Order: sequence, then C-alpha cells, then structure tokens
Amino acid sequence: MTTPTTDTAIDTATAGETGSGTDARVNLIGLTREALAEAMADIGEKPFRAKQLWHWMYYRGATDFAAMTDLSKTLRTKLEERFVVARPKAAREQTSTDGTRKWLFEFTDGQKAETVFIPDEDRGTVCISSQVGCTLTCRFCHTGTQRLVRNLTPAEIVGQFLAARDSYGEWPTPMDERRMLSNVVLMGMGEPLYNFDNVAAAMRIVMADDGIALSRRRITLSTSGVVPEIHRCGKELNVNLAISLHAPDDDTRNVIMPINKKYPLKELIQACRDYPGASNARRITFEYVMLKGLNDTPAHARALIKLVKGLPCKFNLIPFNPWPGTPYECSDADTIHTFAEIIWNAGLSAPIRTPRGRDILAACGQLKTDSEKLSARERRLQAEKAWAEKEAAV
Repeated sequence: MTTPTTDTAIDTATAGETGSGTDARVNLIGLTREALAEAMADIGEKPFRAKQLWHWMYYRGATDFAAMTDLSKTLRTKLEERFVVARPKAAREQTSTDGTRKWLFEFTDGQKAETVFIPDEDRGTVCISSQVGCTLTCRFCHTGTQRLVRNLTPAEIVGQFLAARDSYGEWPTPMDERRMLSNVVLMGMGEPLYNFDNVAAAMRIVMADDGIALSRRRITLSTSGVVPEIHRCGKELNVNLAISLHAPDDDTRNVIMPINKKYPLKELIQACRDYPGASNARRITFEYVMLKGLNDTPAHARALIKLVKGLPCKFNLIPFNPWPGTPYECSDADTIHTFAEIIWNAGLSAPIRTPRGRDILAACGQLKTDSEKLSARERRLQAEKAWAEKEAAV
C-alpha cells in the first residue's frame, strides 16, 4: 500500500524560528563547543554547562530549556532569557507516493532551502542543502537555474538534520543499527565546497560521539569538482566523497558543467586519486546523470573506464529527472542498461539509481525554491524594520 502524496503547511511559530528575524536571542544550535562554553562564561556559568547543553540539544533533541531537568530552575530561566535552541521553520512538507519526504525550510531572514529524506530497507538518507540557490550553472540541474542567494550557516545546515529527526521522532539518539535517519548526503541545493567552513562546522557537530554521533563513513559530500577544496575536505573532514562527473571528456563536460573550464578533468581526477582514505573499502562515487544523445553512448562508457583506471571508485548512474523548462531528455532504459553493462564488465560497480520523489520534485537535480537575493536597499529596509519591532517590544 502506497502513501498518498501530501502537501501540508506547517506552523512552527516558536520563539527564535518564526522567520521574522525579530528575536534577538542567540541560537545555541550550530555553535562550536568552544563558542558554547564562551556563551556560558558570558552569563557567569561554568564550562561544564556547555557539555550539559550539548547533550540535551544533540543527544536528547530538546528545544525547550524547561525540559533540561538537570539544570536548576534559575539557570533555565537565565537561558530562556538569552538563548534559543531553534530549528529552521518548515514552511511546507510533502511526502511522495514512494515514501520520500521533502521539506521547504524557511530561515529567519525569510530565505528558503529544500531538504529530502529518502527511506530504504537498509538505511535512511537525509539529503541536506548547503546554500540557498547555487553558485554553479550546471545545465541539467534545476537548482542551477536559481542563482546563489547566500551560504547557509552551520545552524541552518545541522538544523535541517535535526528538524528531519524531529519529524520522525528519532530522539534520543539511537544506536546506529536502529536508526531510521542513518546517513547524511550533502547533495541538496548548492555546492558544499563553496561553503566549506560552515559545512565542516555543521558536520563536526553531526559526527560528535556524545551527540548525534554519525560516523564519517555515513556522511557523503558531493561536489561538482572544486579541486582545491577537495584536498581540504579530505584533510579536515575525510568524509565519503562523491563527484558530479556526468561526462568522460572535457568538451562534453564544459558544455553541461561550466566549472570544468576552471577545473578540467585531469585536475579533478588527480584530486580524487589523492583523496585521503580512498580505497576499495571507501571508494569514491562518480555520479553520472544519463542525458539522451549527449553522454550515453558505448564510446562514452569506455572513455569513463579509461578515465578512472586504477582509482578505487564506483559509478552511480542516474536517469535524468525532468523539471519544468529543461532542454534535456532522459536516456531510454535499454541505452542505460547497455551503458551500465559495459562498466560492470570492466570490473567497476555501476548501479542504476531508482528515481525517488519525482512526483514532489524531490529527485536528484530537481530542488529549487523561490528565494531571490535581496538588493542592498531591501536588506537595509528589512534590518530597519526588525530593529523598530525590537525597540517597540522593549
């Protein structure tokens, strides 16, 4: 029995997450351990309070200081006056007929990004956005038609995962083998390596063993090929790496992925060969969207095999997911299977991804919001309005 598609507006008008930007309290979500300890010191509290708060926020999933029962009532009141533990507001939540769930999250400045949960028999993957819009213009990607609005903060990045766990009631943090939300992929809106500092801060929170405690082996960062930051990602995070490849030669890739003109395939593949931890146990994933008549011939498949020779890797073949106004079509099923067979016969894994969430535009390459970058005048007026509202409330 399938779940009917739903489109539900969610009202979460809680302090610190209304989207109005008028709450002056500091959100503790997204702070590093050091910053959290400093925040406690600023209100005259000992450093161990930061450890208690970390436990409640990331292990228990608490959003209300009143629920933190090992803190004194006086301290809880003090915390309530100065801080919040806030999630992004879910402006819309949709569930696909195949069980995929998509949230449109609205942040305190009114900007929006989408997050997707994909349930499978052996895992549950949360696909997280790192930017509002995207700085790249990959021709086959719906998100790429929305120009970059801004980077997401660590609170907004990790907050997507926390809000997804709220939705499924997965608190306190369960053991890995009992988790529904067991994996994170940074494959949503935006290029994560163009917002690396904030992404890294958020993922360190996700990986901390006294909170959410996801292993780095359960986190995958997908990039279109920002070569210098691939080196940095390997050194500082060493999570699983996925490359949006989509073509075996520079001429084709230049057309559909303009970033290739800056970081051509020779440099990109060398960065993959140099990636720390790359081995048969932790293979690099090459994502390859199948575009009819453009990158799907047997010659393309053989060129891919030559390109990655000797590199511990696997391919993820993605049937193109259409979106309104796209000039591309998906390769037909026989073409995709022939392509996969050529790669398999060369000893490389090349599963064909089953499209998920197409009916709610939640599939790979379909995410987009109506957020637009504010002009300097609009930002100034918004700030002036927030300040006036804050003054009136005092």
